[in-house]
Amino acid sequence: PFTIALICYKVELIYRKSNTMKKAIFSTEISLLRSTMQRLLRRRAHTNISKILRKTHQADVALIMRSLSQYDQKKIFSLCPTSLHKARLLEELDDSLIEKVLEHESEKSISKIFRYLDTNDQATIIGMFPDSKQQEILTKIEVDDKDDVEEIMSYPDDSAGSVMTKETFTLNQNTTVKESIKKLQSFPENDKIFYLYVLDNKEKLVGVVSLRTLVTSKNSKKLKEIMIKDIQAATTSTDQEEVAKKVAQYNYLALPVVNRQNKFLGIVTIDDVVDIIREEASEDFLQMAGVGKDREILLKSPIENAQSRAPWILASLIGGICAAGIISYFNSLLEQIIVLAAFIPVIIGVGGNVGTQSSTIVVRGLATGRVDAANTFPLIFKELLVGSILGLAYGLVVGFAAEYITGIDMSNLGLVIGLSIFCSMTIATAVGASVPIVLKKLGFDPAISTGPFVTTAIDIIGVALYFVIASTNLIN
Repeated sequence: PFTIALICYKVELIYRKSNTMKKAIFSTEISLLRSTMQRLLRRRAHTNISKILRKTHQADVALIMRSLSQYDQKKIFSLCPTSLHKARLLEELDDSLIEKVLEHESEKSISKIFRYLDTNDQATIIGMFPDSKQQEILTKIEVDDKDDVEEIMSYPDDSAGSVMTKETFTLNQNTTVKESIKKLQSFPENDKIFYLYVLDNKEKLVGVVSLRTLVTSKNSKKLKEIMIKDIQAATTSTDQEEVAKKVAQYNYLALPVVNRQNKFLGIVTIDDVVDIIREEASEDFLQMAGVGKDREILLKSPIENAQSRAPWILASLIGGICAAGIISYFNSLLEQIIVLAAFIPVIIGVGGNVGTQSSTIVVRGLATGRVDAANTFPLIFKELLVGSILGLAYGLVVGFAAEYITGIDMSNLGLVIGLSIFCSMTIATAVGASVPIVLKKLGFDPAISTGPFVTTAIDIIGVALYFVIASTNLIN
């Protein structure tokens, strides 16, 4: 008991300055809090854990839970003092952790937690469960929320409709500024009011008013006189990545979502956009590394992890076998001039690296909207020039140094090595730049082009070119 009391006292010192507001804690304090929670869990000091959870920001609790066992994760979630606290913690947890902590929660308990979650968060969480449990949960949540949740769940994954929130504020265009402010003040609990969305009599979106414009305008003016009529909006089928691009481009705090008839349905808020950007970036980076697109791969078991990565390794393996086949085809040439084998890793390495660079640049450009149909060919040509310049520079250096590297005096060896490097790097940049654009036009994720597919293709082309050039210039 004394030890537990001492631990709790140390934690109390960390939070004493925060008073009623929870402060973000630093990495050293996170480490201390983690070790404290682990000790209390081992000692089953559940009352003390609940006290700490009450004083700790949910984002910090979520960070700590990632490094705990599945049993401890569930235990911490169950010890959260209120349903509100559990709801705020769910908002911070990774999807895989949400599934684990809610796995054995009753539908009644989940429905209590859902009272404090936005409808889009409710829809996302419900979608993680089997169909049978989804229906049981839906029957227990509030009637108004149920309709909104079912609507959001009906939209395609990764679309604007699937991530929008229905908790927003709209007014008719004929409402005066004074009336608008009065109505806003009657909804102090709504934390999603970034803008005032103005509708006509048919509930179609006709304008947007910022809160700053609203409070600085004359009370007698109507909203249609002060609203911005040139509206950037997304439809329910708009890809979430396009939504994120619009918000980033125009520096919005929220983006309205409408249907094809321009009827206002909801908004995508900046906090959801940040999550979208993080998710999309994570997927792109993982695919670039050739480990699939599962954002939760760090939290998967070794078997699940291996299953995600196996297809990409298979692609590299097939490419390697093809390259080995090409080398075997030129086996007689290698037997005559064994020194050629020494430069195979060089040809493969420089081509693969520069091709991956080009591919990454183009994928990033496609993701940010800086690469489109208008500048496709100039970009490919530019990368081709870059590859030629780099190939010429490194080809000359290695070509002239080939004799000194190998210690063998052989006519045309430097020419073969230098020309192979030049051709390999030039073609690699062209392939690396063009493949993501082609994949994008075909409807595939261009991020996969920077994984094993492009690098393997470049390796095969580089090896083939190397031996063709060698057989042409070294065999009389």
